[in-house]
Amino acid sequence: MPEVEREDLGSKRRYVIRRPEGEAELTLSVLSPDQVIADHTYVPGALRGQGLAEALLDALLADARAQGFTIVPLCPFVAGQARRHPEWAPLFSR
Repeated sequence: MPEVEREDLGSKRRYVIRRPEGEAELTLSVLSPDQVIADHTYVPGALRGQGLAEALLDALLADARAQGFTIVPLCPFVAGQARRHPEWAPLFSR
């Protein structure tokens, strides 16, 4: 499992995996302590196909469970994964 770091930047937050080839990231906008918007996931071409986007999302989901916030899935990747995993429904809001 790749090491995922979380960066809190005021009303913004991101989960990042750093590699020599670049950074994979999932960015968030913090609406309140109870809700965030997952607005963008990016994995550089050289790093695609290694499960990095899934690892970033796993870190976000773990934090949502532990801290009790919900996720608005604006990002197409996050929204698609939410649709594929109905068991995650309690972690998502619309």
